[in-house]
Amino acid sequence: MTGNGKIPFLDLVAPHLELEDELVSVFRSALKTAGFVGGSMVEEFEREFAQFCGVQFCVGVASGTDALRLALIAAGVQRGDTVLTVPNTFIATTEAISQAGAAPDFVDIDERTYNMDPQKLQEYLEIQCRLDFSTGKLINQNTRRPVTAVVPVHIYGQTADMDRILELAERHSLIVIEDACQAHGARYFSRTENRWREAGSMGRAAAFSFYPGKNLGACGEAGAVTTNDKGIAEKIRMLRDHGQAQKYYHDLEGYNGRLDAIQAGLLSVKLRYLADWNRKRREVAAGYHQLLCSVAESITLPYEPSTCHAVYHLYVIRSEHRGALRMHLAEAGIDTGIHYPVALHLQKAYFGLGHKQGDFPIAEKVAAEVLSLPMYPQLRPEQQQQVAEEIFEFFGRTVAV
Repeated sequence: MTGNGKIPFLDLVAPHLELEDELVSVFRSALKTAGFVGGSMVEEFEREFAQFCGVQFCVGVASGTDALRLALIAAGVQRGDTVLTVPNTFIATTEAISQAGAAPDFVDIDERTYNMDPQKLQEYLEIQCRLDFSTGKLINQNTRRPVTAVVPVHIYGQTADMDRILELAERHSLIVIEDACQAHGARYFSRTENRWREAGSMGRAAAFSFYPGKNLGACGEAGAVTTNDKGIAEKIRMLRDHGQAQKYYHDLEGYNGRLDAIQAGLLSVKLRYLADWNRKRREVAAGYHQLLCSVAESITLPYEPSTCHAVYHLYVIRSEHRGALRMHLAEAGIDTGIHYPVALHLQKAYFGLGHKQGDFPIAEKVAAEVLSLPMYPQLRPEQQQQVAEEIFEFFGRTVAV
């Protein structure tokens, strides 16, 4: 809660005040050792986060965008390739693809989960593409570009249908890089393997963002790549540090994409609390479900398949009356968000790709209706009750207590 009684969309103050002593100790340690770049704090966090994600390797980098860009490069995406992703994601996903030298293209989403629709992916690969027998690569018949990779985005904290995506990728020799920037701790039940898998452990590599508002957020910019591929991990370690494995010996041209040591130390502290924070997010989501289920004919509630254990980075409803509903909630002192109001294929930055209104109808429909309600571990039941009461008032109902 803010001092004026409003319900914020996100409370970043409360968790930092709760952990103030532990977080300040990280700064003191850095000051005493002058360990600001690389070193033990980065290495410790990399070990801990790799274990958390159920992978062998984690490489800390400067941001989630760096994580995805370097993962694509290290996994073998080449200049001129096409990389497939979804239109309903933050532009960092497609920026990373472009910065790796490739061109993004899009696959529409499933209307219930908002993740990549495997059926639409199959149609893209088998109808829009053909196999070039001389190179063994899949070629988009319109652009003549080779299609070499796919980036499923685990949107809002829920994993994509990875079994079907991985099966299609294997069939067509595609690299899979997970965009797990909203999915720290999310899990997926693999029917193929008959076991639960962690977000970030299923593709050739995965990108995480630790932007402050994430489930696991730094106190600034930070990111990481997770992978079970030792070669990818080693190449990213060089790419993030000007292409050097040993100081002043450069095997290739790289980037300045290192994870700040203080941010790594802060993330190590917060990582110890992440499982509990995610549990509380799920409790908040369950509370919203219970409060809002009787108005489900007026709004669409989040759908969580039995194969997913979501961590609710965002709690996203849909309404054909989004604008008016959002205004009503704002007048009642309730902050909301829209993630994301314009699908990427309709953004000015991507006019050059040649897409038009109607090319990805599900993503466009969702973009016009989504509304993110307040969601954070410290959100109290009485605050949720107030949110529900205002939604019910908007739709002319009385909320049951």
